[in-house]
Amino acid sequence: MEFQIIWFVLWGVLWSVYFMLDGFVMGSGMLHHILGKNDGERRVMINIIGPVWDGNEVWLITAGGATFAAFPTTYALMFSYLYTPLLLLLFALIVRGVSYEFRGKENGATWKKGWDLAIAVCNFLPALLFGVAFGNIFRGLPMDGAGYHGSLLYLLNPYGLLTGVLFVLLFVVHGALYATVKTTGELSARALGVANKVWPVLTVVAVAFLAYTYPATRLYDNFLQHPVFLVAPLLAVAALLGIRVLTAQQKPLAAFAASCITILMVVATGVIGLFPNLIPSNMGAEFSLTAFNSSSSLYTLKIMTVVAAIFVPIVIVYKIWVYRVFRAKLTIEDLVGNKHAY
Repeated sequence: MEFQIIWFVLWGVLWSVYFMLDGFVMGSGMLHHILGKNDGERRVMINIIGPVWDGNEVWLITAGGATFAAFPTTYALMFSYLYTPLLLLLFALIVRGVSYEFRGKENGATWKKGWDLAIAVCNFLPALLFGVAFGNIFRGLPMDGAGYHGSLLYLLNPYGLLTGVLFVLLFVVHGALYATVKTTGELSARALGVANKVWPVLTVVAVAFLAYTYPATRLYDNFLQHPVFLVAPLLAVAALLGIRVLTAQQKPLAAFAASCITILMVVATGVIGLFPNLIPSNMGAEFSLTAFNSSSSLYTLKIMTVVAAIFVPIVIVYKIWVYRVFRAKLTIEDLVGNKHAY
């Protein structure tokens, strides 16, 4: 049982880290055309995430792989029940990567305008779809022993859409703060202004999400039974408020760190509220997929734990090294004559 709990925790950590890292990529992508007022600034917006965006997706692959290996039943049924939105998500992520690579292959205005639109749309869709998917998981899917009884339209319920909007706004603020830290001059100031303008909307949506979560889900049950877990949502609230305080003090790097903590703690709050469920059923608790009834064998989990203990620290060290190497701010002048730039 302890290995099942360990892998449930690791499952939550992998998703949290993925959203923290790819969140600013999606956010800066959604703001690509808003912050970039000319071709040079748009190239800067692409190149501030160019060295890291594909590496960030390693955490998504790892989260999916961990679900497949540790909880194969959950993996199989999740990809069956949520096939259409997950396929749309996959296509959006594919087109996003292609957009970054292809935008600079031609100099035509129409060519670049088309890929600029693709960058914005294909960063918005994953943010929204991830939020809708997790909102429906928090709410519980209509499934029983006979299978899944929902549809794509069923997933577009008010709570699922509210969670989608929450994810979009979290990532927009996150991406704007990242752009503030990584750019200079008017572009940096513009990004900070966007973060300040979106923050109040994010706060209102976050309050609405917390209020709606009580009647729509059972996420609060674990927190009421074990108050010590309230540290996660309290940290999320404190970090969210800290973003505004730190931006007002002109400390964008600290504000970005606060945004990282906000996203980590928001996802942690959802994962803690779910435990032991991975996909709860709203047609009866006996039909829910949990860390205990959908896990691999104990032997498999033990081997996976050893592998994770070896390779996850290596990945973390590598990511820290990458961000350290590319820590400098980027200007339009840095892109002139740089054959490695997007």
